[in-house]
Amino acid sequence: MVLLRPDNTLQEALYLRTQGRPMQTIQEGIKLLRSRIQNSTEIIGVGATGSARQLAATLLGADVVKNEITAHAVAASRVNPEVQTILEIGGQDSKIIILRDGVVSDFAMNTVCAAGTGSFLDQQAARLGIPIEEFGPLALQSKNPVQIAGRCSVFAESDMIHKQQLGHSLPDILAGLCMAMVRNYLNNVGKNKDIKGPIFFQGGVAANPGIRKAFEEELGQSIIVPEHFGVMGALGAAFLAQEKALSRPESQTGFRGLQLADTQFQAKSFECSGCANRCEVVEIMQEGVSLARWGDRCGKWSLTVEASSDIGLINQQREQRGA
Repeated sequence: MVLLRPDNTLQEALYLRTQGRPMQTIQEGIKLLRSRIQNSTEIIGVGATGSARQLAATLLGADVVKNEITAHAVAASRVNPEVQTILEIGGQDSKIIILRDGVVSDFAMNTVCAAGTGSFLDQQAARLGIPIEEFGPLALQSKNPVQIAGRCSVFAESDMIHKQQLGHSLPDILAGLCMAMVRNYLNNVGKNKDIKGPIFFQGGVAANPGIRKAFEEELGQSIIVPEHFGVMGALGAAFLAQEKALSRPESQTGFRGLQLADTQFQAKSFECSGCANRCEVVEIMQEGVSLARWGDRCGKWSLTVEASSDIGLINQQREQRGA
């Protein structure tokens, strides 16, 4: 979560772990922002991105809703217009974005294998009894990285335990895990991709210098970690929201205000029986009023912010549907 000043500098940046509680985490973030900024601060636009962008957009009243690929590409291009490759590894997924002349030309995502995500590194750090902040620096102390099977999180963990039993040092095991994770990423997410520099490394895992070094050794190229690597997706969404805000009359944001931190929202899901697809439809409500629904393939139940970025049209659609 970021707050962007008119001069495109960051006033605030928050990196919060959802821990399976996305609604509460969004509200906690807004509450933190509210405590840090002046009451006179005017928010003229809001953007949402990420795997839970529909949920975030609904709670916030976002003006712009964009996928992660677009958001990360926009942020990286603003930081360095010459960037050609973005390696992004977050807590739950990973992706690669290829840009040419500032335009996304190719991309790939991994949302299935846990072995290539930050959550797996967190789990292994906890199992080894070290803070995740010390993982990377310890890996850099390695003199002889061990070979770790990195194609699967289960096999990787088993292999690490075996290497510990053989007496290998902790730095060598951590460095081996970094190399295994990078090889897994390049063989899956980065397979057959034209990786050229400048290369940006984004996402929370970019804080790990051991992973950065492993990428540099595997690719034989320098890896750039931007200053705000952990919130580049949010930064891209903020840039897009800013562009929209400056292109329209004043005071037309859909933002619900900082008081939404204290608002009670309810989430539920149901299975539609209208056809063989049996879609699971998610619905967000406030005081018995439906704010948004998504998950249906045909659009029968859809009531989403992303369906249109025009707030007036969205409200009109809600009235017509009697929501």
